[in-house]
Order: sequence, then C-alpha cells, then structure tokens
Amino acid sequence: MLMVGYYIVKTVREPLILVHGGAEMNRMRLITGVIIFFLVCLELFYAGFLSGVPGLGFVFYVWVGIFSLATIAQFWSYANDLFDKPTGERLFPIVAVGATAGSPLGALLTAPLFKAGIRPYTMFQITASLLLVHLVFYRVVERRLAGRRAASGAKAQAQEPLAGPGGFALILRNPYLQLLAVLLLVLNIVNTTGEYLLGRTLLEASASAATPEAKESVVGAFYGGYNFTTAVLALALQMFVASRLVKYLGIGGVVLALPLVSLGTYGVMASGVGLAVLRWAKISENATDYSIMNTARQMLWLPTRREEKYKAKQAADTFVVRSGDMLSGLAVFIGTTFFALGVRGFAVMNLVLGAVWLTVAIRLVRRYGSLSGPQA
Repeated sequence: MLMVGYYIVKTVREPLILVHGGAEMNRMRLITGVIIFFLVCLELFYAGFLSGVPGLGFVFYVWVGIFSLATIAQFWSYANDLFDKPTGERLFPIVAVGATAGSPLGALLTAPLFKAGIRPYTMFQITASLLLVHLVFYRVVERRLAGRRAASGAKAQAQEPLAGPGGFALILRNPYLQLLAVLLLVLNIVNTTGEYLLGRTLLEASASAATPEAKESVVGAFYGGYNFTTAVLALALQMFVASRLVKYLGIGGVVLALPLVSLGTYGVMASGVGLAVLRWAKISENATDYSIMNTARQMLWLPTRREEKYKAKQAADTFVVRSGDMLSGLAVFIGTTFFALGVRGFAVMNLVLGAVWLTVAIRLVRRYGSLSGPQA
C-alpha cells in the first residue's frame, strides 16, 4: 500500500511543478528558472547531508526522478522550438548522440572519483557546475539566434509568454498528442514489465548460489555487464543507424523500430528461452529504446505548436511516463497475486500490448505526415 501511494504521488509531482509553471513566462525565463531551481535544490541537499539531516537519502532519491525527466524534457522542448521539421529531422539524430553518450560517460567519471575518496554528496558540486555550463550554452545559443532572426520576427515570438491552457488540456484536445501520449504509456508499460521479467529470471537462475553474498555477486556482475553492453550498443545505434533510418525511411523508420524489436523480444521470452538468450533480447530492446526511439520521441514534437512543445511535452514526458511505471507495477501485482503468471505469461501480455503499440505507432506516423507535409 505504501508503494501504491508513493507511485500515485510520483506520477503527479512533475506536472504540478512544471507544466503550469511556465504559463506566463517566455522560454528563456522558464529555462533559467527551472535550472536555477534545481541548482538551489542541489545546494540544499549538500548542506543537508553535511548536517546529517535524517531521511534525506529517500527525499533525494525521489528528487532525482524529477530532475532526470524535467531537465531533459526541457532541453528537447527548446530544440523543438528552435528547428523546423526538415532541420530537426537532419539534426536530432546527431544531437541525440551527445545525449546517448552522456549516460555511460557520467557513470564512467564517477568511478575514479569514488576511488579518490570523494564522498558521494561532494559530487553535487560537480553536477551544479555542469548545470551552470548548461545554462550558459542556452544563453549563447539564444543570443546568436536573436541576432540572426531579428528581421524575421522570430525574436519577438521567443519572448512571448507561453500562454494558453495547461499541458494536460493541450493533450486532451489534440488527437495527435493523444496518440503520442498513448504510445509513451504503452512503451513504458512494456519496457518496465520487461525489466521485471529479466530480474525475475535472473533471481531464479541465481537461486542455487551457495550464500547470499555469492548470489549478490552474481546479480551485481550480471547487471554490470548488462548495463555496459546496453550503453555501448545504444551509442553505436545512435551514431550509425538512427540518422540513416530517418534519411531513408523517414519518421516511420525510427518510430516503428522499437515496437518491432519489442515484439521479437517478448516472442522469444514467450517461447521459454533461458537467461542467456533473454539477456541479449532485452539488451537489444533497451539499446533501441535509448537511441533510435529516443530520437523518434523528440522528432514527434516537431510539427506541434510552441505551447505544446513546452507544456504538453512536460506533461507527456513526466506524468504519462510515470503512469506507465505505476500501471506496470499494478499489472505485475495482479498477474502474480490473482493469476499466478510466470515469465511466459507476462511475455504474452507484453506481446498483446506490443501489437497495440505498433498499431498506435502506425497511426501516429500517418498523422505526423499530415501535420508536417510530405516526408523529406
């Protein structure tokens, strides 16, 4: 019951803070305000950990979920606002290389810092410094664009407040955004349930370990290799495949790739394969998600209006994604408690959801074409 309550609150936290907060701000004030907010939070956490405030670790854990979704969604909202459809389709796969490479690079940098004896919360200052540099880059880009676009009137548009209805209302009144929200919801349910299936299979396979310490070592080694391989494959797909899919197949190439891979992944799981095959199937799915599908998620916002790029995107990338977490957990609870579903049963469930996902993706690609004109 505690976790059900936590996930209900978790799904509404970002929209309440972020979706309505930009209603009367222009884009740079909104971007600056959000980054400064997170900078202040980091310094408060730093002071709190130094002072030994009890229970702060859990609060920080919850806060990181807000930070990770909101700042990334804001960056892509800004990128969508800057570029039109043809430019975005050319540049987004390249820009996403940096996003894909950032995750393993950040993890790689922490290892020598820990070995050097730096305490975990001292690294908050490194993150704060990176956020400041991030904000400076926003300012530099904004000034350059202001000079280039002054004659066309784009500067005045960039300074206009993001008025109008909130993010949820924008989604509910736009059939295209409704399809996009459903796609994100089903995607997250399928992927989160898949992680549960992988973990469950791993625990069953490691049950023969002689001691709890040995079991812990097996699980840790498995996930270390699993996450590293996923990151490397995702980077390779982003660098060498994503842009070519967009170039030769258009938006459909990147939007349809992941549901097709997922159908293959859970088809393999439903056949009752062992952990070794399941591991590679899930690596393929996650690597495609973190690279090709990540590019698709951002490109799908290119034909939307400014207020939709900032407000509706925040609602979709936070509330809808977190709702997928909650619904996946609910499905696992119901499936294990009332239907005694095993790995193969949940894999079949994901196959059904995958078919729904593919259908929604096809409809979304068609609507994207009608909103954006002929595909490049």
